[in-house]
Amino acid sequence: MSRIIFCTFLQRRAIGLDSKIYPGDIGKRIFTEISKEVWFRWVSKQTILINENKLNLFKKHDREVLEKEMVQFLFNRDSGLH
Repeated sequence: MSRIIFCTFLQRRAIGLDSKIYPGDIGKRIFTEISKEVWFRWVSKQTILINENKLNLFKKHDREVLEKEMVQFLFNRDSGLH
């Protein structure tokens, strides 16, 4: 049975993620507020960011940059990235 949430990105009810996919408080917020559809949009955007910016996720700084972009994409509706 799919879990239905109110997706803050889409501003409507949608199918939620099956499990927590990111650690910490950000992960809890993603699990409760972000739909599966939007998460997959982020994964596509993330791939582009990693490739275009040549991010190396073994480097802490690059992981921090990507996390900042993720939070902005998922939760800042005024970012113009949608």
